[in-house]
Amino acid sequence: MSATDELEDSGAPLIEHLTELRSRLIKSAVAFLIGMIISFMVWNPIFNFLTNPICAQLSERGQECGLILIKLQEGFFTAIRISLLGGFILAFPYIGYQLWRFVAPGLYKAEKNAFLPFLLASPLMFVLGASFAFFVVIPLAFDFFLGFQQIGTGGELAPGQGDAEALGTAGITFQGSVQEYLALTTKFIMAFGLCFQLPVLLTLMGKAGLVSSQGLGAVRKYAVVAILVLAAIVTPPDVITQAILFVVVYGLYEVSIFLVRRVETQRNERLREEGLLDDDELDAADGLDGHPEDDETAR
Repeated sequence: MSATDELEDSGAPLIEHLTELRSRLIKSAVAFLIGMIISFMVWNPIFNFLTNPICAQLSERGQECGLILIKLQEGFFTAIRISLLGGFILAFPYIGYQLWRFVAPGLYKAEKNAFLPFLLASPLMFVLGASFAFFVVIPLAFDFFLGFQQIGTGGELAPGQGDAEALGTAGITFQGSVQEYLALTTKFIMAFGLCFQLPVLLTLMGKAGLVSSQGLGAVRKYAVVAILVLAAIVTPPDVITQAILFVVVYGLYEVSIFLVRRVETQRNERLREEGLLDDDELDAADGLDGHPEDDETAR
């Protein structure tokens, strides 16, 4: 066989993979477009649902729930923004299925069994994080922000006072923009939804041997700093939401260490049953549990 024939044979599978990838991407794009059209048709009920937190807080203060349009085209772009978000959410299961169908043929049966649970857990954790943000964090944040309103009072003219001396108190009332409110709400939802992917990502990396519970425990102090920076970036500049995000993400980090440790224990037990790991090596591996102080005591 000549070098040209070998090159053509090696190029054929690549072309087939690229063709399949294009097909999967087209199907995913069509699903996203269909989801976007469906969401555009019902964008008003979706918008009403997204405004429940701000309306509830305004209602408690005896205020009317209303958002304003600053620009003429802002209402249209609000519908488009909701359609994009709704289209992604509706199409995400199908997009994940297409991703699985593209990756699965190249995996062994054991690798499929290991990867599939994480593929299923990812959207569930995103929904859990988004729900936590919408039903817990956003109402607390809006309650904090609306607490800086002030009811205006008119001045009363006392005998002997001029009009300039009868000054009242300026009112500070929330008159939010539709686009700004929607951007803030979706930012909360996406931030917490993505942060809740941390256990899935780290556990998958631990199963692949890319991270260890010992390594994650050793960099715990650096993780704290990174989480604080993340909380400052993805949340508004108020202490309440930043503290909530920090506590939640750090808790997820500790849960990730526990899950990675379980993965390592199961892998070591399997290797011992297969005779690939003796008891001394197993004890040494189990002793590294991600807590440096415990490892130092063991030494």
